[in-house]
Amino acid sequence: METNPLKITELVLRDAHQSLLATRMKTEDMLPIAEKLDQVGFFSLETWGGATFDTCIRFLNEDPWERARALKKKMPKTPFQMLLRGQNAVGYRHYADDIVERFVKQSVEVGINIFRIFDALNDFRNIETAVNTVKKCGETVEGCISYTVSPVHNLELYIQMGKTLESMGSDILCIKDMAGLLTPDATKTLITELKKNIKLPIHLHTHATTGLVGMNIQCAIEAGVDMVDTAISCLSMGTSHYPTECIVAALKGTPRDTGLDLNLLEEVNDYFKEVKKNYSEFESDFQGVDINILKSQIPGGMISNMENQLREQNSLDKLEEVLKEVPRVRKDMGYPPLVTPTSQIVGSQATLNVLTGERYKIITKETRQCVMGNYGKLPAPIDEELMAKVAGDKKVTDCRPADLLEPEWDGVCKELGDKYTSEEDRLTYALFGKVALKFFETRGKPLPEKPAAAAKPSPAGAAQPTATPQSGSSIYQVRVNGKDFTVEVVMGGAGTMAPASIAASAPAAALTPAPAPASGGGGSPLTAPLPGSIFSMKCNVGDAVNEGDTLLIMESMKMESEIKAHQSGTVQSILVKEGDNVQTGDQLVIIG
Repeated sequence: METNPLKITELVLRDAHQSLLATRMKTEDMLPIAEKLDQVGFFSLETWGGATFDTCIRFLNEDPWERARALKKKMPKTPFQMLLRGQNAVGYRHYADDIVERFVKQSVEVGINIFRIFDALNDFRNIETAVNTVKKCGETVEGCISYTVSPVHNLELYIQMGKTLESMGSDILCIKDMAGLLTPDATKTLITELKKNIKLPIHLHTHATTGLVGMNIQCAIEAGVDMVDTAISCLSMGTSHYPTECIVAALKGTPRDTGLDLNLLEEVNDYFKEVKKNYSEFESDFQGVDINILKSQIPGGMISNMENQLREQNSLDKLEEVLKEVPRVRKDMGYPPLVTPTSQIVGSQATLNVLTGERYKIITKETRQCVMGNYGKLPAPIDEELMAKVAGDKKVTDCRPADLLEPEWDGVCKELGDKYTSEEDRLTYALFGKVALKFFETRGKPLPEKPAAAAKPSPAGAAQPTATPQSGSSIYQVRVNGKDFTVEVVMGGAGTMAPASIAASAPAAALTPAPAPASGGGGSPLTAPLPGSIFSMKCNVGDAVNEGDTLLIMESMKMESEIKAHQSGTVQSILVKEGDNVQTGDQLVIIG
């Protein structure tokens, strides 16, 4: 009997916890099991890339370069795989070629062997630099087709993409089904036809979100797929991936037997069962099957992060509305596949559309850049109204976007001076700017203790007294449908309570937020439309501004949003500074 063992890439150290636990797993929880993982005999272990780099410096106070180095020391035998976003590297914009080249070389230095390289728009001009650099370093290129479903994506297009990736020098072809959109028939047809047309080994990456994953992988195996991605069972399914142990057990004794030891995998799973308990606060609510993902097309990692973002903004009740808005925004933007960074761009824009109550009232900088062609060529035409709002009379980019970028490395070195001189620190700064600087300040220091769990929120309409400004009246915070309102209640005659600003019998839904009080001088406050941090100020006290002028840039959900003047006038005072964290409704600037 001729054998053709199926090769397995284990995702527990990257995409599995990115999908289920908002990428929050710490290195200290990976190292104790590393040697055991190295014994299993996986084709590769995905250890790096994707959102792990960002999350390490933004939330975990960990150096991602050190993570890769520490893991490699414990796992010298198994090839390390990373997810690289082509010209975006592990960031959210296009970087100049010199940054991408240096990033790839340094990734090789810390132990990365297989580079799964993709472009969110399948614009392969955006992966040329990364592919060529990996080849020069003597490591393995896994070129990706970002799989999606739309009126403009079809089998012929995917076969052409496969041929292009082969001609570019890919060693392996990856079908990257980041949102779990494949069906059994589509899987079998796609892999069968790719096998007929290209000579590369084919690697299937898919998610379990829609519940079709087991059937899809079986069809892929029957069609001759060479490698599949799986996740150890306790961090599988839901928005994650198919369980590693199930594939190993199913193929035992067949020509595609993986050769992996189920007893060893059981030990690995027992370890991660305990580790998972440390991250319960980040667990996605999407634990089962959601066939509606075939409509929204939201990738697994994006769902758990989107939930987390909405939760932080006290707007988790808006999740369903956001999920419905995502495909509308995607259509408006020319049907980009939803994978980082386009998933964040479309997802954040959809979230803003819902939170502000008006579609495209605020358009993120990244949405503008994407619509203008600065992320690459979009698969289909852009909605005319959105294009007019974004572009005006500006010309859309039609060349490789990185061709418009000047080399960045010398500028990075000049900006950092002699403060952070290592190649790794400079690359981290080149990719993440201010976020990196904030990380450098806290690196090596313990994170602050989490505050004690807050009391449960009051039920809708329940009022909590917060102050007593004068005899006979009280200020109450009232939460209605997830929104906070301030209400002053004055003591009426004969000891009865009567609200000063609303009728006592008014239904909760009738409450509207009171306008924020203006500062002295009679000016009108510009308030934060959403939670986030102040990225940069674009105005000074005394400036004359027109309604619609950009006064500051806020960073929220990893995207930058321009906050515009709500009226014309003069800037009387500025109440925030760069780096400040603000909540919805906080006063930012006073215009008089």
